[in-house]
Amino acid sequence: MSEERLRLEKICRYYGEITAVENVDLTVEQGEFLVLLGPSGSGKTTLLSMMGGFTEPSSGKIYIGEEDITDMLPASRPTVTVFQDYALFPHMSVQDNVGFGLTMRRVSRRERSRRVEESLDKVGLKGFGDRGIHQLSGGQRQRVALARAIAVEPAVLLLDEPLGALDLKIRHQMQEELVHLQKSLNTTFVHVTHDQDEAMSMADNIALINHGQIVDHGPPERIYLRPSNRFTATFMGDSNMIEASIKSQQEGRASVVSPYGIFDVPCKLPTGTSVHIVWRPEQIRTGSGHSSEGVINLGEAKVTEVVFQGTHRQCHVRCGTEMDQELILKVSPRNPILAGDLVQIYAFESDAVVLTD
Repeated sequence: MSEERLRLEKICRYYGEITAVENVDLTVEQGEFLVLLGPSGSGKTTLLSMMGGFTEPSSGKIYIGEEDITDMLPASRPTVTVFQDYALFPHMSVQDNVGFGLTMRRVSRRERSRRVEESLDKVGLKGFGDRGIHQLSGGQRQRVALARAIAVEPAVLLLDEPLGALDLKIRHQMQEELVHLQKSLNTTFVHVTHDQDEAMSMADNIALINHGQIVDHGPPERIYLRPSNRFTATFMGDSNMIEASIKSQQEGRASVVSPYGIFDVPCKLPTGTSVHIVWRPEQIRTGSGHSSEGVINLGEAKVTEVVFQGTHRQCHVRCGTEMDQELILKVSPRNPILAGDLVQIYAFESDAVVLTD
């Protein structure tokens, strides 16, 4: 297998006057698990399709290592795509499906048999070779599609929402298996999804796409906890955004004026700048933070709604100096908080993210 990285340079795709992908630069290191994440219609599948050779870029170049594969046919490039519908042949056995790509590449029968058996073993389907596709569950069919893909030993494996048709339990199981498989093969995976939880549980890096452009790119922890823009903050789960303006600035700390009063946050923006202070729901705590260093007391809040969600209770509260602000909190499921309760809330200065857009 190739140990060369995938590079996209200034990739664009237009359909008449409609822009599907615009000016995308992206590098995926060899052995990386990259997730292309974004809402429906954002351009992520079009981008994956151009990597696989099924869609021609309007402009730009695609490389694997130093080889320009932009105009190369799908069957000729060192990539394989696994589609959401699996694209299996119903009239073929499992082993014939897995070996199909090897047959097309004129691999010898002996080598083909070895690779098919090895690939089925890697995806947990050892002994399933003689079965028909109609005898398999959805999760097993997904594994057959993966086995067929890895059998040809691609440099880059492209996955177009491959788990979308599975039920929740099998989906979570397949997420874990995909990550394990990718690490064991040390093959570059590029995975498309619109599911934020799926992206965070699987990716080494996430490329967040909106309106055909990569608007954020980095490890899941950074994308979630330190979003670089408002789109990232709102798309990646729930967030609380507090409008504020910078009153003064000193040595990397800014004093901001907000509906919760005046408090300090880490920030180097100039005085007078309008900003949004972002905290995730789990970063706002109930109780008194007192005057501990690094604690921002947000005052009293009235709980308007509580929804039990298993791992936590999601609470909607009204707060602020005029009690006209709304926040979302996630508290322990053991917390006896109820709608109508009055609670004190606080957050840590170090958790605050200051955004200008």
